[in-house]
Amino acid sequence: RPRSPHGWGLLEALWLLAFYEPVLTESHLRRKNLEFLFIRFSAWEFEGCDKLWAGLVTTLCQRVRQHFGALPLSVFHVLGSRPRFASGFSRREWILKRGACLKLWGLLLLLGAGLAVLLVALLVPGIKEHRALKVLGSAAASLSGSSLALGAFSILKNLVVSEKRKIERLTDSHRFAGQLGFMSKVRREVEALVDFLAFMEVFERRRLRVVLEITGLDICYPEKAAGVFNAVATLLSDAHAPFIFLLAVDPSVIVPCLEQAGCLRGLADNGYLYLNRAVSLPFSIPDTGARSRLRSVEAAVRTREDLMYRIIAGNVAKTSGTAPVPGWKEADAEAAAWIHEAFRCLHDGSDVLSRYLPDNGANVRRIVNTVPITLRLLLHRAASGASGASGSSGMVTPRAAAAWVVLADRWPCRLSWALQCLEDAGQSVPTPDPSGKSLWSVFQEHAGELSTLRKPLGKVLSLDGDPELFQAFLARDFPFGAGEARELLGVTVNLDHSIRRQMGLLRALDGL
Repeated sequence: RPRSPHGWGLLEALWLLAFYEPVLTESHLRRKNLEFLFIRFSAWEFEGCDKLWAGLVTTLCQRVRQHFGALPLSVFHVLGSRPRFASGFSRREWILKRGACLKLWGLLLLLGAGLAVLLVALLVPGIKEHRALKVLGSAAASLSGSSLALGAFSILKNLVVSEKRKIERLTDSHRFAGQLGFMSKVRREVEALVDFLAFMEVFERRRLRVVLEITGLDICYPEKAAGVFNAVATLLSDAHAPFIFLLAVDPSVIVPCLEQAGCLRGLADNGYLYLNRAVSLPFSIPDTGARSRLRSVEAAVRTREDLMYRIIAGNVAKTSGTAPVPGWKEADAEAAAWIHEAFRCLHDGSDVLSRYLPDNGANVRRIVNTVPITLRLLLHRAASGASGASGSSGMVTPRAAAAWVVLADRWPCRLSWALQCLEDAGQSVPTPDPSGKSLWSVFQEHAGELSTLRKPLGKVLSLDGDPELFQAFLARDFPFGAGEARELLGVTVNLDHSIRRQMGLLRALDGL
């Protein structure tokens, strides 16, 4: 059965740390009992520090220290020994450290003898005058006692000053920043941690694997992202290191970072080649199916607090005795009904709108967070008479509003181009009013002009999804008219209007 370094197991672990040396036997290597220690490292949390890779190492050391306890790790730094492999087919997992035992017993005997001689020289009559015995006894007692005190002080020092603090001191010191010995000191700390994990494997009678999930590299500076790859290579340089790294990155973002990093220049001219050499097991997440997309929508919808806010606000008004704002309850109830209807359309697998939901969970959350704001703004404009329509009969339906949010999130460049062309056409006096046209016909009419601007709008065009789906969305499933587009543009919050202004400037320059 596996053992735990807590409770009575802590005393047993300390005893083995002090007097025994672990042995990696064949039976231990064949053990099927595995324990995984999961550590999540968000690179964005350490983006502000000068050495991002040091944050990875300190996070690893701190998490291992918290899991096993500070005392066993501190005692291992002073008294522990590196596990060795068994010779032959021996099943003996613990070997007595005779040298350590002899040193300890020798110091205890020397301390006892020194104290005895000192007491005799101080208390026995007739011997008090012999100064040589006093000097001999005090010297023996002080030497042996100081050695034992020094060992206890070293344990206490490692108990107070953690590995995380040691590495932080090294990174803060300008004296080590430019020396070759800097990485060697960090490397020694990592080696001690690996040896400690091997000791705990033998003690707990099971295999240990430390799984580090690294996220947030996509939004870090190139030099710091490359430094994390260097830290991973440093930690994995030991063939027996029990580390498993999960790099959750977008290759289209991380590859340019590696190619721009100065510390990898010459080695990473081809970022994809560098990733292929650095990653031993690539796993590219396939496109999500319809059921997975609906689950992500359901999970994102559950985080909405619009309805809970309405219920809590109503309860507060009842308990406090204050009169609610006139029309607030009715307007909020209507907004809640519209939000429910829009979410139902997004989550309905039989509705064609659910087929256009993005695969990325972050985009799904953006859509779910934007739909309630869009609907509330739409109802507010209708109530104030800004849209020229009264009530819900002359307004865009909740399903159409949700579809517009999806359109703005998935194809921001093409939608901005169609809206800019629609705006320019409305400003031209000789041109007839395009309100009767469909948005797709407006885009199709000026698609050739957009093709000529591919170079200045290349980064913006990369934000769009599948062009064929854009055509099916506007031409077949959701044929928004020019009038609807103008009405919805006033409540659109998830579309970057700077894109449209840039397009308007390019069109104006092209027409000079």
